[in-house]
Amino acid sequence: MILQPQTEYARIGQDRIAYQVIGEGPTDLLFSVGWFNSLDAFWDYPDSAHFLRRLAGFSRLIGFDPRGSGASDPLSSIESFDWETRVEDMIAVLDAVGSKRPAILAFGDACPAAMLFAATQPERVSALIVVNPFSRMTRADDYPFGMTADEVPAFMNGLRALWGTEGLAPFVYPSRAQDPRFLQWFARYQRALVSPRMITELFGRILELDVRQALPLIRVPTLVLGTDYELTADHARYTAEHIEGARVVWLPTMDATPVFTHVEEISDLIQEFVTGIHRVAEPERRLATVLFTDIVGSTDRAAALGDARWRRLLDEHDELVRDGVTRLGGKLVKTTGDGALATFEGPARCIRATMALREALRAIDIDIRAGLHAGEIEMRGDDVGGMAVHIAARVMAEAEPGEILASSTVKDLVVGSGMAFSDRGIRVLKGIPDEWRLYAVEEARPR
Repeated sequence: MILQPQTEYARIGQDRIAYQVIGEGPTDLLFSVGWFNSLDAFWDYPDSAHFLRRLAGFSRLIGFDPRGSGASDPLSSIESFDWETRVEDMIAVLDAVGSKRPAILAFGDACPAAMLFAATQPERVSALIVVNPFSRMTRADDYPFGMTADEVPAFMNGLRALWGTEGLAPFVYPSRAQDPRFLQWFARYQRALVSPRMITELFGRILELDVRQALPLIRVPTLVLGTDYELTADHARYTAEHIEGARVVWLPTMDATPVFTHVEEISDLIQEFVTGIHRVAEPERRLATVLFTDIVGSTDRAAALGDARWRRLLDEHDELVRDGVTRLGGKLVKTTGDGALATFEGPARCIRATMALREALRAIDIDIRAGLHAGEIEMRGDDVGGMAVHIAARVMAEAEPGEILASSTVKDLVVGSGMAFSDRGIRVLKGIPDEWRLYAVEEARPR
């Protein structure tokens, strides 16, 4: 797996601009998540980190925090916040890493600077990819899109009131508005960018931008990715229509960017556009140890506690499961309402994580049963499938309350690891061919 890279600094006079480089692909790809950014915080959420790793799988990926945000130096003044400053940041980072002619990937409010860079310095850009771009955000006599002058004050007041909180997420990423972990991360991410007062002052400068004159001057190959996000959909269409030869792909989501809903699709589109190589989306298969868990007596507990208290207990369960799985290198595929599905590269780690998880959940008065099986799984985006997954689920169904039950395959793979098992006999697993000998995990002694 590609790990998070080190943060380095480029210089413009006394100012330092934080950047990271990851991947060794033949094509350089400079990406800018927004006019404000925090690479470190962007890596903190699994889905956004996965997106970066996908891009780095076919490119040398170069990211940076523009001055005034993230780990970079602050702006000398609000007046210095303009597209020319952003272009200076981009040039400084590219020079620092020795990138002569990268493709540029920009999202949302980073798009004006990227488009101006492509228009004014085409010799330094091999391709341009803009996601939900805009060339101006307010209406004009010859531009019937965006906010009216009367709507701007309410927008700015709302932005300042919600910035740094979970309350902004439903307006920007409605697909994740019910995901507690995303809400917490998104609030932290905003706070890592800039303060509430600073966002309104800086965004006021963004509302003054108008780069429409640059669009007809863009001559590099351009890919426009748009969504049905209310604030930018019309702007994206206008941008695509005014860049000669631009390829346009529309993705069916109401989110501000498709990073959290169409990560594989947009990664494939970007890869094909900048490298000319079409990635065939064949199912990826790999060996893994699969863990299924189930909360014992969940229906009775829910009835006894009531909806609100049960929901809080489930949230605590989900967080403990997520931490317990990832601490030992596993991947939490999903929570199932009253249980979880996870995968591990090795069975010993899976067993240790499951035993630790059982004890952590007992501390909050939750008892689980668990089933483990090792075999070949099929990767389906963020989900997994295949017979090994079905077998693990059926093994779990045979477990007693508090029991960790494993197939003979798991037991055989950890011979010599210090694990102890009790034979639970031969079982017929519903819907699974043949008979299966199952074993209860008794203890896991450190090697």
